[in-house]
Amino acid sequence: MSIPLTDDEQAAVDDGQAALDRLLDRLADTPTPAGPTPREPDLPATARLLPLVDVRQGGAGTAPR
Repeated sequence: MSIPLTDDEQAAVDDGQAALDRLLDRLADTPTPAGPTPREPDLPATARLLPLVDVRQGGAGTAPR
């Protein structure tokens, strides 16, 4: 069984990460079967998004900055 690919999908397969990133960015505004787009988180009204923090793990004997 084969599934035909759009030109963007084929470019993502053939051209690597840059094409894949462009495809994912374009699809981020395409509604999913459930309705919301990937950019629209399906969160309960009481949910809160937490900020992301850069965490780095040092080796043994390193002091925190």
